[in-house]
Amino acid sequence: MPENKILADKVALVIGGSRGIGAAIVRRMAADGAAVAFTFASSPLKAEQVVAEVERGQGRALAIRADSADPKAVQAAVTQTVEAHGRLDVLVCNSGILTRGTIDAYPLEDFDRMVAVNVRSVFAAAQAASHHMRQGARIIVIGSVVANRTAFPGASVYSMTKGAVASLVRGMAIDLAPRGITVNTIQPGPTATDMNPADGPHVETLKALLPVGRLGESGEVAGFVSYLAGPEAGFITGASLNIDGGYTL
Repeated sequence: MPENKILADKVALVIGGSRGIGAAIVRRMAADGAAVAFTFASSPLKAEQVVAEVERGQGRALAIRADSADPKAVQAAVTQTVEAHGRLDVLVCNSGILTRGTIDAYPLEDFDRMVAVNVRSVFAAAQAASHHMRQGARIIVIGSVVANRTAFPGASVYSMTKGAVASLVRGMAIDLAPRGITVNTIQPGPTATDMNPADGPHVETLKALLPVGRLGESGEVAGFVSYLAGPEAGFITGASLNIDGGYTL
């Protein structure tokens, strides 16, 4: 556990925090001193496990059930966080889904759900959070390097949503700058998670595209989030920051 509590006395909400990168973000921010609420959609056991891990480390965590495709549920999660802790200093939008398919056969309902989860939830969460945030607050969105490099067939809609998020963040950064709130996107490259295991069938193909020769780790992304949420990152806003092992070089 880091000794320097750079997020001491801060309250954070992670949209999508029960597994993978999201769970790593919850654990890291709690270890850095924040009280962390996070949402989950359908895995209460995983959410309870994350809360238990945080509490074993003397941290504070609150799990909130909310489907990111439902903007009212996302808005309610913001309200519940503020009611529980009295404030909101950091919002991390991590929720995202990937449904593959080539553009000539992609179902419209899959398109609509991907946009709802990957884009609309970011707007809904940021808008709701902004009403409670004060000078020095942070909004951090977990995007993807596919906003810059799609690379594989069947990922056009996913790439579009991540490009949209990066554009939205740039605009939000301008809108909220007069209030001293920064807004940034972190864009991970291929990262080992539950959905993309380090021993998965496509790992060697991915490694061949990475100059560092390995997948990223969720903890590395979480560390980047904690830095952006901390006091030294106040001059960074509107940025799309890659953490990709050189994937986009």
